[in-house]
Amino acid sequence: MALTLRRSADRGHADFGWLDSRHTFSFGEYFDPRHMGFGPLRVINDDRVAPGAGFPTHPHRDMEIISYVLEGGLEHKDTLGTTSVIRPGDVQRMSAGTGVRHSEYNASDVEPVHFLQIWIIPEREGLKPGYEQKSFADAEKRDRLRLVASRDGRDGSLTVHRDVDLFVTRLSAGKAVTHEIAAGRGAWVHAARGSLTLNGEAIAAGDGVSLVGPATLTLRAEEESEALLFDMAPTNPAAQ
Repeated sequence: MALTLRRSADRGHADFGWLDSRHTFSFGEYFDPRHMGFGPLRVINDDRVAPGAGFPTHPHRDMEIISYVLEGGLEHKDTLGTTSVIRPGDVQRMSAGTGVRHSEYNASDVEPVHFLQIWIIPEREGLKPGYEQKSFADAEKRDRLRLVASRDGRDGSLTVHRDVDLFVTRLSAGKAVTHEIAAGRGAWVHAARGSLTLNGEAIAAGDGVSLVGPATLTLRAEEESEALLFDMAPTNPAAQ
């Protein structure tokens, strides 16, 4: 089993003053043909938005978009009539489908917001647009893998229109979690904060790691840490 590392410092970077964004995969003006995604996972943007600033109303289509807030609050409005504020512990899924317009702003005029913007290519085009948001208490993720999104919405997770299981863990120092990756599936791990080891390989905030099953994946925290794990099919690392 081979791990492929994507170090935080090697990601694309865009700084617009009001927005500091790190791109795990090609996005916007950052283009690298070696990093176009992994399977259906197309975008992981690590975004920090200044107080009172944000993304004005803009369109999306044929994409599953997940927002995961690490610090602060993200105010969301869309043409489906949804208005919400996403905070740490919340997970939001917007299915753009045939077309939707939305805006995202820092909900505070004082504190910055730090969040992950994740795009997953849906199983088919032309889906009906939709929105879903759920909150997962820290205790549900503490020293275990909590399923927060899946194709079938099992275990109280959000529903995404692709065979992708998204798990989140909050690990205490010295604690570990293990996950089996089946043959024919791939995994991507994004270290959101802290310092960890993945099968003995040291990773830190912003680092990404991919691997292909069959494999056993063990995440261990060196300090208080948080990580996202995507378990998906197919394993082909080239995005569409």
